[in-house]
Amino acid sequence: MEHIFYTLHDFMLHTKSIVYILMGLALVSFVGYWLFITGRDEKIRKY
Repeated sequence: MEHIFYTLHDFMLHTKSIVYILMGLALVSFVGYWLFITGRDEKIRKY
């Protein structure tokens, strides 16, 4: 996967798009983790 960057703008655009994809995945993962942590059933207290 050899990619040649001819200009600085091309390199920055490529880097920015990869960062946006990674941050989107991180956001989706965080939301899934948060729902996993907060979605547990609490024990019913019997006094």
